[in-house]
Amino acid sequence: MAKVLISDKLSPDAVAVFRHRGVEVDVRPGLTPAEHRGIIGAYEGLAIRSATKVTRELLDAATNLKVVGRAGIGVDNVDLKSATARGVIVMNTPHGNSITTAEHAIAMMFALARQIPEATASTKAGRWEKNRFMGTELTGKLLGLIGAGNIGSIVADRAHGLHMRVLAYDPYLSAQRALDLGVEKLELDELLARADFITLHTPMTEATRNILSREALARCKRGVRIINCARGGLIDEAALADALRSGQVGGAALDVFETEPATDSPLFGMENVVCTPHLGASTNEAQENVALQVAEQISDFLLTGAVTNAINTASVSAEDAPRLRPYMQLVQFLGAFAGQMTRAQDGVIARVAIDYEGAVATLNQKPLTAAALAGVLRPVLSGVNMVNAPVVAREHGIDIAETTHDRPGEYQTLVRVIVTTDRGARAVAGTLFAGKPRLVEVKSIKVEADFSPHMLYVTNRDKPGFIGRFGETLARHGINIATFHLGRAGQGGDAICLVSVDEDLDEAVLSEVRALPLVVQATPLAF
Repeated sequence: MAKVLISDKLSPDAVAVFRHRGVEVDVRPGLTPAEHRGIIGAYEGLAIRSATKVTRELLDAATNLKVVGRAGIGVDNVDLKSATARGVIVMNTPHGNSITTAEHAIAMMFALARQIPEATASTKAGRWEKNRFMGTELTGKLLGLIGAGNIGSIVADRAHGLHMRVLAYDPYLSAQRALDLGVEKLELDELLARADFITLHTPMTEATRNILSREALARCKRGVRIINCARGGLIDEAALADALRSGQVGGAALDVFETEPATDSPLFGMENVVCTPHLGASTNEAQENVALQVAEQISDFLLTGAVTNAINTASVSAEDAPRLRPYMQLVQFLGAFAGQMTRAQDGVIARVAIDYEGAVATLNQKPLTAAALAGVLRPVLSGVNMVNAPVVAREHGIDIAETTHDRPGEYQTLVRVIVTTDRGARAVAGTLFAGKPRLVEVKSIKVEADFSPHMLYVTNRDKPGFIGRFGETLARHGINIATFHLGRAGQGGDAICLVSVDEDLDEAVLSEVRALPLVVQATPLAF
């Protein structure tokens, strides 16, 4: 039975989801890092919010961990690089609190435009300073979105309801998507120069850190009002404080800070600043939604292999998972075949190409390519799986290519894996037969064979006498042949022999086979 640890406070309904679906779950919030490291090795799944820090040290101790699920959007508290290197899938729940966070940004914009917090404090103090708090209307103003993804698009929709005009900067925003959202797509500098209000909705990355730097703030329209309900660190807080004092920025509303909990900041005490303690996702509805979603996503992965909202690998929907499963096994076997042959030849991999033909070309190929790549690399490099295989390939300078042909050829569905090394290229192809993986081609030679745990691949010259000597050698060592498959390029030319046996072949047997007349090479394979 799969086992999951919940190490932060989650809704009891999330626990019920795990248990209802047959997943064993322990709820242990408030663990110290040492306590967490001491028990994490027993779990395949980890469900967290923001309190738990998934560090390299924790991952080192998590010897059975397969998936980390973050109930929320940000994964700043997860060492993604270390998780990926260890083959641990990291998921988030980007939709569960999207509306709540977008609404908070709109609320902060209203509070900023009408100086509601300062007016509240003044009125409660017994002062009636009606002339002091002169606000500004939102109607007709230009709202600049930095980030137009899930939350940003909701903010745009709400802003249209307020009769604001919406500008957007987002490198991933297509022209058609901008048209659908009713926003004007701009480069960052133009947005800064034109926007009356700027609201940030982008993740924290090295590319977005201090996206509103001192220089960027100086390029803004004078008197601009800035709202950040995304991540701390997107704004240079010291520069923002200076810009507020000078009037370059007319006001700021912040729900997030570079250091949290934020107990001190150059922005505190400034009248034209509204602050909240990271409340963007803090509604009953959002907390319930993200808790249920993370429980469902982790359960789906552990029970069916479905990967939803993954940060560091390709997602596979619950509907796609059953259809992809036999193909996943096929591409792993094909990759493993090519990888084991590469290891045997001491080749240095330069390129891996995967061709998808027929029915498989209509499926989600990203997880298939990752699985094939893992199969290729695992015999050559230890600790590789489909999560970290693309990263490992990049680190080793390996080029990855995919091609698809949805027209069926000789087979209704076919996958071909071509591995190019410093010694040349090697291709293997396979299909599904009655739902099971089957090898159909090696080095352009037709040969049909099922994969089995113990196999021997032999390249030989196509001359009489080979089969008899080969069979006699195995028989003399008590090696039983389960299946025997032959293929050749042409009469008298190169031939291959693929044999399934009942046990591993020791080096003595392999040496005798390699010494046989007509044998070019003999390589043991395991699947």
